[in-house]
Amino acid sequence: MLPRGRPRALGAAALLLLLLLGFLLFGGDLECARRARGGAGFFPCALAPRIPQDGRPRGAAALDRDPPTDPGGHNRSDCVLPRPLPPRCELLHVAIVCAGHHTSRDVVTLVKSLLFYRKNPLHLHLVADAVARNILETLFHTWMLPAVRVSFYDANELKPQVSWIPNKHYSGLYGLMKLVLPGALPPDLARVIVLDTDVTFASDIAELWALFAHFSDEQVIGLVENQSDWYLGNLWRNHKPWPALGRGFNTGVILLWLDRLRLAGWEQMWKLTATQELLTLPATSLADQDIFNAVIKGHPALVQSLPCVWNVQLSDHTLAERCYLEAADIKAIHWNSPKKLRVKNKHAEFFRNLYLTFLEYDGNLLRRELFGCPSPRPPEAEQLQQTLAQLNEEDACFEFRQQQLTVHRVHITFLPHEPPPPRPHDVTLVAQLSMDRLQMLEALCRHWPGPMSLALYLTDAEAQQFLRFVEASEVLSARQNVAYHVVYREGPLYPINQIRNVALAQALTPYVFLSDIDFLPAYSLYDYLRASIEQLELGSRRKAALVVPAFETLHYQFSFPTSKAELLALLDAGSVYTFRYHEWPRGHAPTDYARWREAQAPYRVQWAVDYEPYVVVPRDCPRYDPRFVGFGWNKVAHIMELDAQEYEFLVLPEAFTIHLPHTPSLDISRFRSSTTYRDCLQALKDEFLQDLSRHYGAAALKYLTALQQPEAP
Repeated sequence: MLPRGRPRALGAAALLLLLLLGFLLFGGDLECARRARGGAGFFPCALAPRIPQDGRPRGAAALDRDPPTDPGGHNRSDCVLPRPLPPRCELLHVAIVCAGHHTSRDVVTLVKSLLFYRKNPLHLHLVADAVARNILETLFHTWMLPAVRVSFYDANELKPQVSWIPNKHYSGLYGLMKLVLPGALPPDLARVIVLDTDVTFASDIAELWALFAHFSDEQVIGLVENQSDWYLGNLWRNHKPWPALGRGFNTGVILLWLDRLRLAGWEQMWKLTATQELLTLPATSLADQDIFNAVIKGHPALVQSLPCVWNVQLSDHTLAERCYLEAADIKAIHWNSPKKLRVKNKHAEFFRNLYLTFLEYDGNLLRRELFGCPSPRPPEAEQLQQTLAQLNEEDACFEFRQQQLTVHRVHITFLPHEPPPPRPHDVTLVAQLSMDRLQMLEALCRHWPGPMSLALYLTDAEAQQFLRFVEASEVLSARQNVAYHVVYREGPLYPINQIRNVALAQALTPYVFLSDIDFLPAYSLYDYLRASIEQLELGSRRKAALVVPAFETLHYQFSFPTSKAELLALLDAGSVYTFRYHEWPRGHAPTDYARWREAQAPYRVQWAVDYEPYVVVPRDCPRYDPRFVGFGWNKVAHIMELDAQEYEFLVLPEAFTIHLPHTPSLDISRFRSSTTYRDCLQALKDEFLQDLSRHYGAAALKYLTALQQPEAP
């Protein structure tokens, strides 16, 4: 027999061994191991960002704990041994409703957070209005993400199904569309994770998908408990919320078992519930969430309660601290206050930093393969990969050839934009810029009241700086007819013509003024151009490029001329010069400035070698040749192609634009200092001229003389 005290000693030793095992299994959290020993908990543990008791983040911790309900009805957390994740290559489906410019930007940040942690292929199902679809189709097409499929569904087609529901929530009709997803998504789609656009992930979404395995046969909806007292009805006097089961549930993160919902008659169920509740309630306050909760109140067996860490809610009246300080393992945060990042929370800095990590994260780095998961690339991506593989890295011009093949992520209409009303002679100013030219925007807006299409070459972080710059400017924030398109930076050379083509493709008026960001047009130029287009009967009757004479000043501050007469006075006084007269006169000499001084009517000029005027042309004009990156020949080649297509060049007698001084770009500095750079540019010129000759035949023979011309300075 064992001595009387031995069992107690053995029990202590076993406990110590179990705690040590827990330390190894749960990333060192002995409290988690202690709770696991007690058998509490249901959901898997995992690594994720952690908030300590003092609110300051201290790196990765270890726990996802199941939230049993405490006496106050609040979510708490425990954990057990990890449950298996979905098979590594299982396709996970995610549905998102998005509408408008702001929400489209939010979708990008959400998707970045998903991609950062994911290890499975994803299929994104986007219910979008026309604006969001236009933006996001372009973005995902140019992002070329491996193992990511994107399907779009027309939100306008779904509006009649929810438009009868009065809704006070700021999301409007779109905030009700999650109710109709079982019918809107493909009938063979069995399960989907539904996310609000203001959610940010801090863990692999496969862990959330794995929770489908815990549904009973009756459960069809997985939700996290609402982390406020909203549905208890005690937030303020006469507050009457929709019915809910206990504290209710938040619908920012939903697991939907779609085929079960369809079999259960979900559409009839929610419509009947909403109709009944609207007999006594004037409208929904929290959009679809109110109706989901009312249905669950009447059918509690439908819901599977998810761990609180999968939807840490940062609302105005949040009680989420009771979740994340106890659980410590944050999986997803939800900015479900109308104030979004400005919501008051003593841990707001931690959550904002997590959000900003993905907001400013370089999306190019997320184009990573899922090794071991074969995923066919789109045909254009496969062809691009093959072409890149054929490049010779020992070629002195390798970076030029690589840059011209690079497909840049493009986010069109990055800010809200109102398309111009259709006018037959309207003109959009088209230009491109980078971060170091932002200061030109306000002056340009003062000079050009018409529509503009501007493409900006920025990093992800710079795009946010640009956003803040516009929002802080009274001049820029007041303009709704300026469309800004972000082309995300990638590669060592400036892809100037690719950026120009983005701005040109997004112009919506019949005509475009092809300018540069460091030029200020005459104050009257917009009206003058429209009148000239009408008077000259351009379009089907006449194929012409209207030349706007270019000038420059070397003064950072000077009095901008309000008329041609004032400009000529400044020209005679030496305050203004014809553009690049001292450095590159041949670029604009064919404009014939001497004739322009006296001209009273438009006059025709002939193309000449290296001519590169600023012109007004139809929107469907030839695109810029994308092979020209960095400095040199980017406009020259475009004007040459206009001439090859038999555009006549007409100089406008009252038009002018003036270049303002600025520091030289990096590419022009490299051009001036590097023989290799200039040799590569010459090679691109030769290839362009050969392609031009093949395309236009004998009509292009005159352009071969450009091969003998001196190099640009």
